[in-house]
Amino acid sequence: MTEMEKMKAGLEYSYADAELEARKTQAILWCEEYNAIDGRDFEAQYAYLKKMLGSVGERVWIAKMFCCDCGKNIHIGNDFTGNFNLTILDIREVYIGNHVMIGPNTLITTVGHPLSPKARRGYMAHAEPVRIGNDVWIGGNVTILPGITIGNNVVIAAGAVVTKDVPDNSLVGGVPAKLIKKLENDVEE
Repeated sequence: MTEMEKMKAGLEYSYADAELEARKTQAILWCEEYNAIDGRDFEAQYAYLKKMLGSVGERVWIAKMFCCDCGKNIHIGNDFTGNFNLTILDIREVYIGNHVMIGPNTLITTVGHPLSPKARRGYMAHAEPVRIGNDVWIGGNVTILPGITIGNNVVIAAGAVVTKDVPDNSLVGGVPAKLIKKLENDVEE
């Protein structure tokens, strides 16, 4: 198997692989170009997001500075706001639903590294997709770790580190994030 195939299969892979490095280099260039667009030119920003990301719904906006590892693994629904300094390490897929807001300085990562120093010296990594449902508000300075699924109608309090799946209709917060209370869904159809 190639390193890309290992990564897509959820196996440990070497991120020093030429194919993976080329993909990351392309993403760095796209992010530089996106972040250079005039901050008042929302149409140009939206058009560029449609070019660089895997899929983009209607009314999607990401503030500067936006950083990602691939771009094409990010899939965003309708009515999305990503505030300042959003980083999405999309080695694997990141699926974001409709009506999602993400606060500033937030990290969504699909990639992790082994506990073994020998393996880390060998540039090894593992990656798992992240899924974020509809009607989600992620506060500022939140970290979402690989493999996490966040349900619908969820609020993640500022500063939280999400290490486990979050069920529908929940407010979570803390390090690690824990359930604070259940939320009413007043838009359920």
